[in-house]
Amino acid sequence: MKRHVVFIHGLWIHSASWAPWQEHFEKEGYETSAPGWPGDAETAPATREDSTGMAGVGVDRITDAYTDVLAALGAPPVVVGHSFGGLIAQKLLERGHATAAAAISPAPIKGIRVLPLSLLRSSFPVLSDPRNKQRTVALTEKQFAYSFGNALPRAESAELYERFAIPGPGRPLFEASSANFTRRAPTSVDTHRDDRGPLLLVAAGKDHTVPAVVVRAAHQLYAPSAADTELVEYPERGHSAPFDQGWRTLADAALDWLTRRGL
Repeated sequence: MKRHVVFIHGLWIHSASWAPWQEHFEKEGYETSAPGWPGDAETAPATREDSTGMAGVGVDRITDAYTDVLAALGAPPVVVGHSFGGLIAQKLLERGHATAAAAISPAPIKGIRVLPLSLLRSSFPVLSDPRNKQRTVALTEKQFAYSFGNALPRAESAELYERFAIPGPGRPLFEASSANFTRRAPTSVDTHRDDRGPLLLVAAGKDHTVPAVVVRAAHQLYAPSAADTELVEYPERGHSAPFDQGWRTLADAALDWLTRRGL
């Protein structure tokens, strides 16, 4: 029986961005799927045309949707997530719904207190207006270039924006920004569990949206756990790392990590 890998996209990026990973993993013998968030359409253009179904969708609803996806597979899969998808992957692993997880530039879980300026700037298009908690918000090409494409040639950033950028719900950013002041924050993860599966945290050194210091802080939160937690950093990569021209480097590293753990 082939092991299944579920890919989870992040805020502002369509699940079609995982297509190269799916093809690559399937050639290595895995089964794969990349379901969208609640309210996503089948394609990026269709989602841009009508994103109202995502309005007000938060971390709990997204996590519940993927919990249902994983339960339907019959056996806990591996999950690979980017940005908020990386946060969701950690929640699914901690709850026992996944056998292992790789979180690439994961959005901050509760307990992370570092707050780099670039993270604030990347979040500003949403957090600048409290009404965005119940709305979807789209990035301009210029905002995308700062948040995702800052480590790329401008032409490549513009191409990725055209191919994969979609509006995203504002609620997850509000939930993440207030997590340390919220008793039962949706971004909470039990980082002390010893009985979960392996976790790979991937940081990008030039990432403006989730700077590497944020991912390192997440790794420190897992330090009390006896469970397997590994941190890898790519100093020259930005937030677009999973879907820009250098995606294969991260995909091969994830495959190697799974192989070393017998998965």
